[in-house]
Amino acid sequence: MTPRTPHQRCTFIPPWLADRVDGPGAAARDEELRARRGATARPAQAVAPGGPAWTVHDAGSSTTLPGSAVRAAGEPATGDVAVDEAASGIEATLAMYADALGRSSYDGAGAPVSLTVHYGQGYDNAFWDGTQLVFGDGDGRVFERFTKPVDVLAHEFTHAVIESTAGLVYEGQSGALNESVADVFAACLKQRLLGQEAGEGDWLIGAGIFKPSVRARALRDMAAPGTAYDDPELGADPQVGHMDDYIETTEDNGGVHLNSGIPNRAFQLAAVAVGGASIEGAGRIWYDALVGGGVPASADFATFAAATVAAAGEHADAVREAWAQVGVGPGSRAQVPEPPAQQPTGRLRVERSGGFAGRTETAELDIDEVDDDELRGLARDALAVASRSELPKPDMFVYTFTLEGHDPVRVPEQLLSASQSELARRILQSGRFDA
Repeated sequence: MTPRTPHQRCTFIPPWLADRVDGPGAAARDEELRARRGATARPAQAVAPGGPAWTVHDAGSSTTLPGSAVRAAGEPATGDVAVDEAASGIEATLAMYADALGRSSYDGAGAPVSLTVHYGQGYDNAFWDGTQLVFGDGDGRVFERFTKPVDVLAHEFTHAVIESTAGLVYEGQSGALNESVADVFAACLKQRLLGQEAGEGDWLIGAGIFKPSVRARALRDMAAPGTAYDDPELGADPQVGHMDDYIETTEDNGGVHLNSGIPNRAFQLAAVAVGGASIEGAGRIWYDALVGGGVPASADFATFAAATVAAAGEHADAVREAWAQVGVGPGSRAQVPEPPAQQPTGRLRVERSGGFAGRTETAELDIDEVDDDELRGLARDALAVASRSELPKPDMFVYTFTLEGHDPVRVPEQLLSASQSELARRILQSGRFDA
């Protein structure tokens, strides 16, 4: 089997939406999450053998994980909508993997699944942190609660499956594949629950995640990448669906949420061509490719495409044609910024990118003009820490601190120091967004 990579935190919101969504306190909630990653408990590992298949916890609007256990497998509904949505979603997801793919939990060995809801105050995200699934309630202005669309839960659970199988590195084309495979099985679950075949599905990911006032059908459209939303505040969906439009960028871990539209479209085409229920047709092919040992952690689109064709049997021509229609071939990978050396003087820019929606939020201030010794001290301490080479978990955020005249300091959410967390919180919450 392919060697596994270390845990990669996976969040649901991509960078270009944070650029637009600047509700009160949003930055603070996200900074707190990053700072607390290192102290996160490991409930899934602590469940005794023979315990419940899943347990939902309530963080009580805090950022302390896992929170209080409120419902486990076999127990009745609680009346808390988010708790019960998470319970129904994980039961359906586990059943799909077991019944259609013969897989027991995310590790294939029946690992108990830990879930946490009501994370943070109006937190706009959902993620897999290497141990558990975590869901925010949304800000109530742009986003609904993240347990509402069941495919969000299946998406995050699939990140855990990917981590336990091919271990696709969350950067560049392998990172876009990581995001795409998570969307693939999210769509399969949604269609399975609706009793639909591939040709009947709407292929929307995250339908219902936006408030009704937002002009959006969903967060992503696998059948037509780049068309899921077009809103005066959020802008237009920037995802691409063909290699001719492949985006080379250092943001969003090399555009993992942008370029995932390419393999997403390939799967949708393959699923319709193969026919039947997506999970039993193209879904089975994609799964066999993922677990078959022929997909390295650094796989590009062409490598993964070849693995799916090899796993497709009588449907090989249909799968090959699906990839050809999105122009998949050898592609270059985005590069990670060079390690920086910082001094706390001049203009300081803070950027937060990634997350489930792949959005980017920025703000800046001139440190020399700030009459706040505490903030200057935070800047000094935060910028003294070098960039971290570890990749973020899928769908978790990355923070970049850029001081005028110096290279940026880039830190995955789970590795933020306390100073970096507080500095980002204060600057982003200030609302001084860069034009």
